[in-house]
Amino acid sequence: MPNHCCDHSCEGHQSINNTEDMGILYSLYTRIDTDRIECLNEAVEGSGKLVFKPWEDRLNFEQYVESDCDEELLFKIPFTGNVKLKGLIVIGSDDESHPSRIRLFKNRPNMNFDDVTVEADQEFETMRDTNGTLEYIIKIVKFSSVHHLTIHIPKNFGNETTKVYYIGLRGEFTKTNRDAIVMTCYESAPNPAECKTDLKDTVPQQIH
Repeated sequence: MPNHCCDHSCEGHQSINNTEDMGILYSLYTRIDTDRIECLNEAVEGSGKLVFKPWEDRLNFEQYVESDCDEELLFKIPFTGNVKLKGLIVIGSDDESHPSRIRLFKNRPNMNFDDVTVEADQEFETMRDTNGTLEYIIKIVKFSSVHHLTIHIPKNFGNETTKVYYIGLRGEFTKTNRDAIVMTCYESAPNPAECKTDLKDTVPQQIH
C-alpha cells in the first residue's frame, strides 16, 4: 500500500490506577460477537480476533495478529448490543512493529481499505505500550451508541509489518433488539482496496 501522511491535534490526558478492577473495566470483549470479527490484511486467517481477550491474558504474547503485505490492519468488530465506549488500550511489541496511529469508526460494518480516506470519528497518535499501561480516552459524545466498531491501524514505527497482542475496550453495554440493529446499519460494500489516510492524535493517559 502507498505511504501515508498525517496531521496532528492533541488532547489532554489524566492518570488512573491500575488495580484488579481493570479486569472488570476492560470486559467489553465479552460483548463482542467474536465469530463475526473480521481483520483485513492479517497474515494468519482468524488471528485478528485473538487480540480481544481478558485483561489477565493481555500479556499472553503467544496470541497476536500480524499484518500481511504491509503495515495496515483493519478490525471490524460487531457487538451483541449497544455500547458506550470510554477507553481503549493497545499492546504491541517493543520494536518498530508497534502501531503508531489508530483510527476509530462507529457503525460502519462494511468498511474496507477503500473507505479509510473518510474522516474518522476519532484518531490517536499512539505510543509504545508493552504491558497495558496507556489508556486512550474515547469521546463518549461520539461513541455513546455503538453496535459496530472499526479500528484502522494505518502505520507503525517503521517496520514492514504491524504486530498487535491485545486490544482492550472499556465502556458500558446495553442489550438491544438485534433485528433493529441490522435494519439500521446496512450500507454498500465496495471491493477491498488500498488508500491513503489523514490522521490526528490524542495523548493517552498513564495507568499506574
